Amino acid sequence: MADAASRSRGARVVLLGPPGAGKGTQGQVLCQHLGVPAISTGDMLREAVAEGTPLGNKVQGIMASGALVDDATMADVVRERLAKPDARRGYLLDGYPRTLPQAETLAGILRDAAQELDAVLLVDVPEDELVRRALLRGRGPNDTEEVIRERLRVYREKTAPLIGYYRERGLLREIDGNRPIEDVTAGMLGLFGAGQGVNPGVDREAAGA
Repeated sequence: MADAASRSRGARVVLLGPPGAGKGTQGQVLCQHLGVPAISTGDMLREAVAEGTPLGNKVQGIMASGALVDDATMADVVRERLAKPDARRGYLLDGYPRTLPQAETLAGILRDAAQELDAVLLVDVPEDELVRRALLRGRGPNDTEEVIRERLRVYREKTAPLIGYYRERGLLREIDGNRPIEDVTAGMLGLFGAGQGVNPGVDREAAGA
């Protein structure tokens, strides 16, 4: 359970990592520690549709057609979600941004709101381990090694450039995700000392310190 000091501060965090890295599991723990909501792309889109606003109706029409939600519309959805009362003290964004243009858009949204990100967490796992995990889960007939590696290729092409983008801005914090879940959790929480803000650098154990 998070103590009063960590809950009183909150934080604005983006969570990065390849498919199968365990971001969802770790994100939920971190949200409880910081006292902020976990916000995924899917959650934002579903909420927008459920609210029946003009923006939500637009999203519903796009999704019903089978098309992908375009960047401009997604930016409006993100802007609206981050302006809600429960996100005032912070949030954990998972699934947005996915590309460099989206990262620039998010920076603009935060600028307009006179806000800044506190950290971008990268849960890093070697590709062969990600493939092994996905094959063990075997959720569908299409979860072959070829399909899994293609997903990871798309991630590297579209999302991995964000690592350099946020590293250059001094926001990136790296977590070694190729460890037992409890060790990954401890490393992640160690970057957010109670009442201390975001500690600089990488997960010390992951770095071999």
